[in-house]
Amino acid sequence: MELRVNTAATDQEAQAIAKALASHFGEEVELYPKRGDELLATATPDESAIPADASEAAAEALEAATGDGGTENAASSGDGLGPTDREERLREEIEDILEGGPEKYRERLSEQGKLFVRDRLDLWFNDEGTSSSRRTQSGDGEGGIKFEDGKFANFDEWHPSGQEGEADSGDRLPADGLITGAAEFEGRDVHFMANDFTVKAGSMAEKGVEKFLRMQQRALKTGRPVLYLMDSSGGRIDQQTGFFANREGIGKYYYNHSMLSGRVPQICVLYGPCIAGAAYTPVFADFTVMVRDMSAMAIASPRMVEMVTGEDIDLDELGGPDVHARHSGSADLIAEDEEHARELVAKLIGYLPDNADEKPPRTEGAEPARSPAGIDSVVPQEPNRGYDMFDVIERVVDADSVLELRPEYGPEIITAFARIDGRPVGIVANQPKQRAGAIFPDAAEKAAQFIWTCDAYDVPLLYLCDTPGFMAGSQVEKDGILEQGKRMIYATSSATVPKQSVVVRKAYGAGIYAMSGPAYDPESVLGLPSGEIAIMGPEAAINAVYANKLAAIDDPEERAAKERELREEYREDIDVHRMASEVVIDEIVPPSELRDELEARFAFYETVEKDLPDKKHGTIL
Repeated sequence: MELRVNTAATDQEAQAIAKALASHFGEEVELYPKRGDELLATATPDESAIPADASEAAAEALEAATGDGGTENAASSGDGLGPTDREERLREEIEDILEGGPEKYRERLSEQGKLFVRDRLDLWFNDEGTSSSRRTQSGDGEGGIKFEDGKFANFDEWHPSGQEGEADSGDRLPADGLITGAAEFEGRDVHFMANDFTVKAGSMAEKGVEKFLRMQQRALKTGRPVLYLMDSSGGRIDQQTGFFANREGIGKYYYNHSMLSGRVPQICVLYGPCIAGAAYTPVFADFTVMVRDMSAMAIASPRMVEMVTGEDIDLDELGGPDVHARHSGSADLIAEDEEHARELVAKLIGYLPDNADEKPPRTEGAEPARSPAGIDSVVPQEPNRGYDMFDVIERVVDADSVLELRPEYGPEIITAFARIDGRPVGIVANQPKQRAGAIFPDAAEKAAQFIWTCDAYDVPLLYLCDTPGFMAGSQVEKDGILEQGKRMIYATSSATVPKQSVVVRKAYGAGIYAMSGPAYDPESVLGLPSGEIAIMGPEAAINAVYANKLAAIDDPEERAAKERELREEYREDIDVHRMASEVVIDEIVPPSELRDELEARFAFYETVEKDLPDKKHGTIL
C-alpha cells in the first residue's frame, strides 16, 4: 500500500509511522511525502510494534496520519488506492498558477508598497494562519477563501502543459490576471474579485471578463455582498476582440453593477491605477475606498490626457485619492495602507445587510462616548455661532460607532454610519463649523446619495438639522444648487426607512425640507430648546420686511433698538415652543434625554412600512 502524509519527519520518525500504519492496516506500507516521489520508509505487518524509542513527534505524526485525514489515500475504504501521477501533475499546475505573473513584476510590487494579489487575499480572508493559496487548492471551507473559480482561465495560451514546447516565461497569464470566488469575511459570506497586477498590469481580457461577469451574475442569485479588490490598467488594447463591445463583454460589467445596485452591497477597494473602463467599477460600487500613495482612477491615463488636451499632469494629480476625496466625491474613504483598507471595510460592512431583503445586523449596545447631559452646553445660544456637530453626535450614538463617509467633500453636511443601542443608523447632519452649515451643491449631492443608499439597505435615518438653508449666489447657481438641492429633497421624500428629524438649532428656508422636516413623512420631528424654524433668520427677515421703516429712523441708537425689538418679536414666531404649541413638531426634548428618546423611537418604528405611489420610477436622479 502506498500512503502519503502531510508531515515532515526525520528518517526515524518516518520509519516509526510506517511500522505503525502497517500494523494498523495489516499490509505492507510504503510511505511518501504529500508532494514528491521520494520513498520515506517501508514496513510490513510483522514489524508492527512502534519502537520504544519513537519520539513524541512521531507519535503525533502517526495520530495525524491515521486519525484526521493526514494520509492522502483510500485505505479507509480498504482498496489501497491513492493519488496518481495525473493528479500530481494537476497539483503542480495549480501551484504554478498560484505564483502569478512573471517574477520580475512580483519583485516590483514591494517597491510600490503593495502586496502580491494572493498575499492580499490572505490579508482579507485568512484568519487562521493558512495561506489563501493552500485554502483555494484544498477547498477548505472553514473560513477564509471557500473556493475560487476559473484558475485555469487562458491556461492553454501560456502554460507549457497547454502548448507544444516551452511557454514564454515573460508572458505568463495565470487565471488571466483576475481572481474570482467566494470567501468568508468578518463572519459574512461574500463574492470577491481581485486583479493580479503582475499579469499585464491587471488588465482585462476575454477570459477574465467572463469570470468577472459570472461572479456578478451569481451575486444576483445568492443575494450576498460583493468585494471588488481593483488594481487594473483597463482593457488589453491589443486583445480587445471578443470582450469589448460584445453583449457579454466589459460593457456588461456596468449593466450588472446597475442590476446589483441596491440589491446587494458592492464595496470597491483601489490598490493601483484604475484607468478608463476599470475606473467605472469603483464609481458604480456603493462604497469606494482608495489607498493613499498607491491608488488612482481616471477616465484616461496621463499620457492620453496629454495627447488629447496637451495637459502635462501626473496620475496622482489627475485622479489620486485627494482629488476624489475633496473634489469629485468619488472616494468614500481613504486608507493609509493595505491593512487600514481592510479595517475600514470590516467596519463598513458591519452596518449593512447581505441584501435588500434583510435587516442590517445589530450589535450589543454601548453608552455614548460622552455624556448626553452636555448636549445643551455644546449648542450655542447664538444662532450664528459655529460649533462642531460631532460634539452632539458623540453624545447621542454608541461609543466608537461613528464611520464618516466623504468627510472632505461637501463638509457642510456630515454623512456617517453609527449605532444607537446597537442598531445601525445613517446620520445626515449639518455641520455649523463649516460655512455656518449652509447647504452647498456638493454637500447636497453627497447627502442625496447617502440617503438613497441607506434607504436601499434598510438603514434608518437620523437627521440633525442646524442650517441657514441652501447657499445663495451666482457661483452656486453655476454649480447647480437648484439641481443638487432637488436631488437631496427627492431622496428624503422617497426614503421609506424610519426617519427621525431633530431640529438642533436653526432650520431656515428649504433646509428644513431637505432635512426631513414635518412635510417629509418622518416618524418624528423633535426639537431641542435651542431650535428655530423659519423662512429665513431674524436678521435677514427684518432687513427684508422693515428696511424702509428702519432707514427712516435718523438716530442710530434708536434704529438699533428698534431692530432688536423687531428681531425678538420675529424670533417669538419661529421659536421651537411656538412650533410645538402649534403641533408643527412632535415634541420638545430636554437635550440630556435626546439619546433615550431616539433609542425608544427607532425601536418602536423599526418595523414601519411605507408605500410609494405605483409607478415605474421617478425621473429625478
